[in-house]
Amino acid sequence: MSKYKIVVCDHIHQSGLDILANSADIEYINAADEPKDKLIEEVIVDADVIITRSSTDVDGYLLEHAKNLKAIVRAGVGVDNVDIDGCSKEGIVVMNVPTANTIAAVELTMAHMLSCMRQFPYAHKNLKLDRVWRRQDWYGVELKDKKLGVIGFGNIGSRVATRAKAFEMDVIAYDPYIDPSKATNLDITYTTNFDDILNCDIVTIHTPKTEETIDMIGKEEIAKMKDGVVLINCARGGLYNEEALAEALKSKKIYMAGIDVFNKEPATDHPLLDLDNVTVTPHLGANTKESQRNIAIQSADNAIAAARGVSYPNALNLPIKESELPQFVKPYLELVQKLGNMAAQITKSSIKSIKVIAEGEIGEFLDSFATFATVGVLKDSLADQINYVNAEYVAKERGIDIVKEPANNNRGFKNLLSVKVTTQNGKVVKLSGTVLEESLQRVVEIDDYTLDLEPKGNMILFKNSDEPGVIGSVGTIIAKYNINIADFRLGRNKNSQALAVIKVDNAINEELIDELSRLDACISVKAVTL
Repeated sequence: MSKYKIVVCDHIHQSGLDILANSADIEYINAADEPKDKLIEEVIVDADVIITRSSTDVDGYLLEHAKNLKAIVRAGVGVDNVDIDGCSKEGIVVMNVPTANTIAAVELTMAHMLSCMRQFPYAHKNLKLDRVWRRQDWYGVELKDKKLGVIGFGNIGSRVATRAKAFEMDVIAYDPYIDPSKATNLDITYTTNFDDILNCDIVTIHTPKTEETIDMIGKEEIAKMKDGVVLINCARGGLYNEEALAEALKSKKIYMAGIDVFNKEPATDHPLLDLDNVTVTPHLGANTKESQRNIAIQSADNAIAAARGVSYPNALNLPIKESELPQFVKPYLELVQKLGNMAAQITKSSIKSIKVIAEGEIGEFLDSFATFATVGVLKDSLADQINYVNAEYVAKERGIDIVKEPANNNRGFKNLLSVKVTTQNGKVVKLSGTVLEESLQRVVEIDDYTLDLEPKGNMILFKNSDEPGVIGSVGTIIAKYNINIADFRLGRNKNSQALAVIKVDNAINEELIDELSRLDACISVKAVTL
């Protein structure tokens, strides 16, 4: 009987190697100590699956030699060293192991929280290194009855919250992309008002790193916080603005901070390291023996399943060989994902359903369009946790209905795609688009407003009562912020309302959106970036 060949390119825990060695239909090679040129040019040429960590780059050079490769397992979360697009074009599935270190990250968060409240690292140093016995210097603060704000209520944030409840803390969760019952069923308060988080005694953040979450806590947010607040970040570097964090720590506005992740790593010369009210660790979120064992076991199991063609757990890409996909379909896949992403940025709340409507010959590919639309809708809130393979599963897990609807082609377009998103609070947004010539993507309808818009760049969507002088007022306010208007598209409906989509050359700040929202004619205003 022929065997599937799995090559382990980098070091993993022995428990994973044992699983591979004990599988009768697997030929397993541990090549972690092989020189990289030999590994790529000789060892993996006929491999069905490879397991990598950060030491092996999955780039064009590797893919050129791995002609038999069906799948790649990244033993960990990050895939910065993997050319996912290149793998997709070759029909190679890329998988990671995103949940194996969950408990390790949760417990590290609690360790930082306790260390900040009781200042254990400094008391330890004082006694062990300085040999000073001064109990009176180390009066701490208890967790009991303190209010904990949890930003991001996913796999890790929710577990931190349940452990905090065991400490008799008052826990409040902020995550606009979840069903509130996920928190309330755990007897945890759910809020959509970010100021409720800023009013907590301790704040911990557990979100992906996206455009929305970078610098989520900055100078303005810290100014609104209680004096003596404690901040924890064991998620991703850059979620707290590090300059604002350091400034507030120096002024003692922030009592303590517990930081495991930094914007740039390794962070051996970081200003935070000079402060005496910070507990720091060198990105230890996954560094437990149990976590490394779990990563190895899951990686081995996933590699075996992929080699056998049974399943591709935690796949990060959609393996499409370009020669097998009609050329005219490709821009529609990209378009429908953009339509979904625009809808998500307009609604900014928990999703109840996603409907994808296809008119014309593209209706044959409706399943693929639904997948791409779902990724677009969930990408802003989940970042690299959502992908083309797990999209419908993640949607189902979150209680989101995916509806696919072929429709008669009766609106004058050869092909037309629509994405209709309904939120938990009943708001509905519908966007329609088409592709002109070979690849010119256009949004042709937003709700009941007809437009002709290229889905690209920084956009302000301004809905208003249709009355004289509005466009001039909008332009004046935008100019006040020294932002240049690149394009201005206008649609009108039968209810004496208008929708302007204003493309601008600069990033759109919240102050601009707030000022536009105060115009008397304004019905709603949203910022969208593609």
